[in-house]
Amino acid sequence: MQRATINDVAALAGVSIKTVSRVVNREPNVRDATRAKVERAIAELNYHPNLSARNLASQRARLIALIYDDPASYEIPSAGYVIRMQTGVLSACRTEDYRLVIYPCDFRRKTIGAELKEMLEHARPQGVVLAAPLSNIPGVVRAIVATGTPMVRLSPGTQGGEQYSVATNDREISAEMTRYLASLGHRRIAFIKGDPSHKAVANRCLGYLDGLKQSGLEFAERLVENGDNSFGSGEAAGGRLMKLKDPPTAIFAANDDMAAGVIRAAVLRGVDVPGQLSIAGCDDISLARQLCPTLTTIRQPLSSMAERAALVLISNAQDESPLQGAEIVPATIEIRESTGPAPG
Repeated sequence: MQRATINDVAALAGVSIKTVSRVVNREPNVRDATRAKVERAIAELNYHPNLSARNLASQRARLIALIYDDPASYEIPSAGYVIRMQTGVLSACRTEDYRLVIYPCDFRRKTIGAELKEMLEHARPQGVVLAAPLSNIPGVVRAIVATGTPMVRLSPGTQGGEQYSVATNDREISAEMTRYLASLGHRRIAFIKGDPSHKAVANRCLGYLDGLKQSGLEFAERLVENGDNSFGSGEAAGGRLMKLKDPPTAIFAANDDMAAGVIRAAVLRGVDVPGQLSIAGCDDISLARQLCPTLTTIRQPLSSMAERAALVLISNAQDESPLQGAEIVPATIEIRESTGPAPG
């Protein structure tokens, strides 16, 4: 059977080809009745737009590019973060008849600027969703800006600036988690920092400090350890904290991978969780619900954030106005088995 064309749709609906094009491209200024008539014709003819032709007719392709830090660059990669971002962007693309281009890259390479320029000039996407920590790196941001491609920065760590950003309330929700641990009677609450290149993760440490102050607890430098967002760094940091003369009764890690490492360190030392030690994380990756005990954590709305970022770019295709502003998608606390009342 011959494939239906835009001419066939226009003839069946009794409208012009230009009107069909406006409906297909979800452009405004089309009457609801006319739009419905065209959509019925599209469904009856099983018409599918020729993406190549549509791309040639515009300056940019109906593509959204998701650029993120390649998990393969790490000793123990965590794919959950990437999968949730992809899920969010894909949801927006499917709704608006766009396609997704994923581009994992190592921002440590000196050639990263040239690589991004070549990719964007070849693909000509409608916009870029730039994930953390790349969204914090001036050289990467400048390379994308130089191509003229619209961009939304995901979790950049700081609000404002010349590019649109979508983030969550890392600092506020981390303060809430610290207050929750304090409400259980914990007075020695430790914190494990994440990779310093992730500025949004650094905001979680600031939230921890806020939570201590709001709970009337004094900050103790010995109760703060450095990690790098990996399971291994969490295990090592947790082990050091448990060796202290006066160890913490609660440990709050800046991400779930490190919190999982702390649970392993506790099990190896025969420390009961949460009887002797409460442990909390952040992100709510799938592992958090698979651990024993299940992990109390902060559910970062990463899929929703990524979907919103893509929708902003798609909406911007209609007027091509400069993208500026910021959105906050709130996070929530998920209380599970790894936290309980302070011992004694």
